[in-house]
Order: sequence, then structure tokens, then C-alpha cells
Amino acid sequence: MLARRTVLSAFAGALALIGLPTAPRAAEVKEIRLDWATYNPVSLVLKDKGFLEEALKAQGIKVRWVQSLGSNKALEFLNGGAIDFGSSAGAAALLARINGNPIKVIYAFSQPEWTALVTRKDTGITSVADLKGKRVAVTRGTDPHIFLIRALQGAGLTEKDAKLVLLQHPDGRTALDRGDVDAWAGLDPMMAAAEIENNDVLFFRDPAANTWGVLDVREDFAKEHPDLVKTVIAAYEQARAYSRENPDALKAALVAATKLPDPVIARQLERTDLTKPAVGRSQADAIRAAGVALQQAGVIPAETDVAAAVAGLIDPQFNPAPR
Repeated sequence: MLARRTVLSAFAGALALIGLPTAPRAAEVKEIRLDWATYNPVSLVLKDKGFLEEALKAQGIKVRWVQSLGSNKALEFLNGGAIDFGSSAGAAALLARINGNPIKVIYAFSQPEWTALVTRKDTGITSVADLKGKRVAVTRGTDPHIFLIRALQGAGLTEKDAKLVLLQHPDGRTALDRGDVDAWAGLDPMMAAAEIENNDVLFFRDPAANTWGVLDVREDFAKEHPDLVKTVIAAYEQARAYSRENPDALKAALVAATKLPDPVIARQLERTDLTKPAVGRSQADAIRAAGVALQQAGVIPAETDVAAAVAGLIDPQFNPAPR
């Protein structure tokens, strides 16, 4: 037995010397780091129920949770190596990858209508064209930002025609309430709160232009630890199934995390579809359409092969089996 271990050790060392990779062991990972976000309701249930912690207990792997306030923060954390898995919008993930963030989309936690353009009742804004010269709060690098660009483009305008005020999502809602801005590219659940609590108006909606809520993984982590990626996806599937079977528990988890009233969270969940977790053509089509629009608007360089970038982004190998 000792001789066999010696031979195996020598073989592994030889592989390393000639530059070939040795097989990574799950035991090398002591902690998996994930984000949780109020725009990803399933992440709250996963965190609260401890499904992933239970699945990793036998391997001695701990789980650390980090809050993301928007796609931009989740993608920033991934790029910096602060987390291994992060929640984002599909189009935001595409922009990040084009800009050099080495991530893969491996799971769809929701198909939401989570963004629209919002204003107060007293602004007189009723259409996207009315945003010319107006102050608009937006979180750069997120689905609401991309939604705003596409909406402006559809009205024959660009970002330069409006006065963009760069704020995180909660601060954008506050700025709208205070009158510091005229409109806001909203995100649920803050957007639902603005509707219900302030009677703010969603003056432009387009559900098809909301790209999917997706789970991203650092590409190197997926290559080195595919079994752990599968474990994370399996735990997410437990949380998704639990969320669908226990909608009151899902709503309660969101209420607890956001401190928002039940009617606000109910409005968010009304426009959140949790039934399609596998990634593939549907996500690719939605993300590609957003990418082409952004390229036409000059946000993505003209020489970028958007279709190839989308193909490199989406990785269906970890798709869960249909339920």
C-alpha cells in the first residue's frame, strides 16, 4: 500500500512538472462562498433552510453568505474572487464577460419582470421620450440600466439625452421619493414598494426586455470543482422546489430580509416565475437580443462578436433534471 501511494505521489508530481493539471479534490475546498439577494428570492430560502450546509457537512466544507445589492455588486465580487457563486441578470453577466470577467451562467433562479421605468405621479412623465433632459436614477451594469438603455434607444434617444444619476437600487428609490430625480430604472422589491407605498407609476414596461435571473460561477471554480458546482445546483433545486410548494414561506423569507410589507412582496412574487431553472436557448436568445441592442447603442464595441460571447457565457452542463 505504501509503495502504491509513493508511485501515485510521484506520478502526480511528474504531471505537475510537465505542466499537466492534476485532478482537483473537493477536500481542497474548505469554504464555498455564495451571495444572497432580495432580487433572488430562491437564495433567501436556500440560506434560511440550510440545504447547502447539510449537503456539504460530510465533506467538512463550510458555507459563507455575502449580500449582493445588485448585479453589479455580485459581478464585482465574482471578478475579485470574493465569492464563488453570484446572482445577476443575464445581460449584466454578458457585459461583465465581454469586459473580461471570467464567469459562466449555470442556472436560472427566476424569469422575472423585475425592472421597469418608474416616476412619481406629479412629474408629467408618461413615456420614454419624456426623459429627454430629465434626471434618471440608475445602477450601472445591472438589468435596470440595460433596460433603460434599450428603452431610450427605442424612443430614438441615448444615455446622453437624459441626465443619469448613478446610485445603488435602494438609493435610487429614495432619490425618486425625495424629488432628487425625475425617474428611476427600478428593481424589485424596491420597485413594488414604490408602487404600493408611494403610488409611483411604472410608466414604461416590457417584460420581454427583462433578462433572466441567473446564477453565475467563477470559471476556474467550475473547471476545478465540477462536483461542487453540481452540489450547489442540487441545493438550489431543493430551495426552488420548497419555494414553489410553500409560497407563504417564500414570502415570509423576503419580508424578513427586506423589512417590507406583505403586499409589496406579494407584488414582486406576482411577476417572478420560478419554473424554468435550466439554462440554454431561452436565456441565450434573451441575452443576445439585449447584447445586440447594447452594441447598436455603442455600449458594447462594434467589433464584439455578441453571439460568440453569449455562447461562451452560458454553460448548460450543470442543468438539473426536469422535475
